[in-house]
Amino acid sequence: MTGMTGMTGVQNAARAEALVDLAAIRHNVALLADRAAASGAATMAVVKADGYGHGMVPVARAALAAGAEWLGACSQREALELRAAGITAPILAWLDTPDTDRADGIIARIDLSASSTTELDLILDAADRAGSPARVHLKIDTGLSRNGCSPAEWPELVAKAAEAQRGGRLAVVAVWSHLACADEPTHPSIDLQAKRFDLAWHQARDVGLHPLRHLANSAATLTRPDLHFDLVRPGIAVYGLNPVDRPTDLRPAMTFRSSVVAVKSVVAGESAGYGHTWTASKRSTLALVPVGYADGVPRGLSGKLSVWLAGACRPVVGRVSMDQIIVDCTGARVWPGAEVVLFGPGDRGEPTAADWAHALGTIHYEIVTNMHRARVTHRYLGEMVP
Repeated sequence: MTGMTGMTGVQNAARAEALVDLAAIRHNVALLADRAAASGAATMAVVKADGYGHGMVPVARAALAAGAEWLGACSQREALELRAAGITAPILAWLDTPDTDRADGIIARIDLSASSTTELDLILDAADRAGSPARVHLKIDTGLSRNGCSPAEWPELVAKAAEAQRGGRLAVVAVWSHLACADEPTHPSIDLQAKRFDLAWHQARDVGLHPLRHLANSAATLTRPDLHFDLVRPGIAVYGLNPVDRPTDLRPAMTFRSSVVAVKSVVAGESAGYGHTWTASKRSTLALVPVGYADGVPRGLSGKLSVWLAGACRPVVGRVSMDQIIVDCTGARVWPGAEVVLFGPGDRGEPTAADWAHALGTIHYEIVTNMHRARVTHRYLGEMVP
């Protein structure tokens, strides 16, 4: 092997960086909020899992600036982080372990979810200790068979909640559920879940409750205005990733990038990477890029991955290793410090998160959420000055 070129001290060269366009976030939320408002619904931007890997607090602020009125967090811990950042908008947290002290959330005015009488008892105990009524969303399982109260136990849950509300221990804010197949807009389960949801809401009304209703996720927000009800809960669409197989005006917000750290020439017959799974058929120029599966580049993309480098998509050769990949850039002028885009919006022809997902047989949700890693630096474009 010949021709090794080392680092040259290029400034601002990324090692592993998620570049997040907050203007794209605002565009997406405004689009979704307009759809919801046309049906008379408000919008909850879901920012769980560190904003699907984009950064929870910056995304939350961008979403609220663009028209979202609520925020959705999976856990109370996430919701408390939003409160600690000074965010005062309504926040729903819906999935915590039984040992979570819900009093902390009640004191912070975080809405909590109850899917069973046992969970409701935990919330009521916490409200008594907090000295303040809890704000509660009652969740009915309409067919996902995951989190949510079974229809058989629902009458007991709503009756107990109504009694607690009359006693001043809680306020029932909403009845809600989650769709299983909304990304397939014609799937028959959607109408079945909607029917079950309507029945559960009326059962809550029958015991004296007057809750809001929310059911629509990203896909249903885009395709089922009849299911918008009082509030929609878009998640992945906030980040510009399309949940349905039809065109939208969503703009992907994340670009994952790195830079070249070294360039070398290898002669025909030389191999590269663990296991020597690639061998040069001619004299080739290889660029070393310092990202690997520890940085969110799945090892399963070995032999399937291309990156945007020097104005074109170029193949990654050999296996993806823990800390680095090798790019075949034969015929191009490449230097240490040159930008490498692993995925982005696709505007220049670069790979997208959806391309990665397709190659791996997964969904783009998983790709961007994997950017929530200690070695991946997040940088934000389009921040609004207060």
